[in-house]
Amino acid sequence: MIGISLAGGSVRQFNQFGDGTPAPWNPPQNLVVKGPYRYVRNPMISGVIFILVAMSLYFQSWPLAGWSSIFFIANVFYFPFSEEKGLDKRFAEEYQMYKKNVPRWIPRFTPYTLKEKPKLN
Repeated sequence: MIGISLAGGSVRQFNQFGDGTPAPWNPPQNLVVKGPYRYVRNPMISGVIFILVAMSLYFQSWPLAGWSSIFFIANVFYFPFSEEKGLDKRFAEEYQMYKKNVPRWIPRFTPYTLKEKPKLN
């Protein structure tokens, strides 16, 4: 249930607040810092990992446990070398501040709130 909630809630946040989807052909137009994204930078992948690990435990499946590990390791490399570079380009300072305050995989205990940029007169 944790995995389904994280993955589903993350997709919903993209739609509702990001004006986009997780799909590369319709990426969010706004940086999403709501819901589970206030605690961890990759709740969608964390949710999928929870699901895979739960399934491997439920079915007592070593191959599924191995796939869970491979999936996690692949994402450990993919995110910093690919996805985060794109987010840095699209959202610049806003994403840099978010990245400094919200961990990639292990959730923080308190929710992060994105600070508004000061308005120049």
